Amino acid sequence: MVNTLLYAITVLIWGTTWFAISLQTGNVPAMVSVFYRFTIASVLLLGVLKITGRLSKITARDHRFCLLQGMCVFCFNFLCFYSANRYINSGLESVLFSMSILFNAVNGMIFLKQKITRRFLIAGTFGIIGIVSLFWQDLQASNISSHILTGIGLSLLGTYGFSLGNIISARNQKQGIDVLSANAYAMFYGALTMIAIIFVSGTSFQIDTSISYLSALAYLAVFGSVVGFGTYFTLVGRIGTASAAYATVLFPLVALGVSTAYEGYVWTESAVLGLTLILLGNIVMFYKPKTSKAMTKRIRAVAER
Repeated sequence: MVNTLLYAITVLIWGTTWFAISLQTGNVPAMVSVFYRFTIASVLLLGVLKITGRLSKITARDHRFCLLQGMCVFCFNFLCFYSANRYINSGLESVLFSMSILFNAVNGMIFLKQKITRRFLIAGTFGIIGIVSLFWQDLQASNISSHILTGIGLSLLGTYGFSLGNIISARNQKQGIDVLSANAYAMFYGALTMIAIIFVSGTSFQIDTSISYLSALAYLAVFGSVVGFGTYFTLVGRIGTASAAYATVLFPLVALGVSTAYEGYVWTESAVLGLTLILLGNIVMFYKPKTSKAMTKRIRAVAER
């Protein structure tokens, strides 16, 4: 029940962040918006944890891992995807981001010795085929060119960075570091890394004072960052990197729901098929049929013979 709740919260929040990010597209450079987001998120989370006495004190070595997590998840990941958006559309980016399922499974096997289960392989197959079918019109509309390949490369690089951040988070949790504390430190380090990139690149600081930009920034900082990453990385610690990453397949459906309501997204036959396959994948991944006590005793009796 707890895992289901964490999964649902993650999907609902991250599914709506795509629309919030689109509201920030404009005069403010992407890296500056990302810096604002994680500066606010880290200061807020560090402050709350400090005041409530829940901020964990960690070793210098653990701080280095939090730095790596921040660079992977709260800096380079977003920098790559914002940059990729100049070359490919967000639909294709979502397709590529769903590859985090495979990246997490492989990285979990390499770094954490996690096994890839048959259930995951079946669910992952449904999910990947479903997400491609869901965005099939976008894929068909994209003529392969150097610009498209650049966008694909940046998206995959950002997705792999996200996956590495998952592995680091799982490592931190195994060391007994509280998820929220690790996220707070990592977001702070991610913001510091981003401001260094801003200064090196000579990007100018700007701020959009419109209600839409500021409300989107507040939502992304509080819900998209503090709450969303908190529930997701908690899920990573509870069910593993591979299973948790299945949320990245489902949250584009929420994004499309928002797009249908506010941006006039039109559902095609391939999109409906994709939705069906993704839901089937979720059933395979998380459905566990209840077995009666009597049936359990019979199964054990047969197994002991």
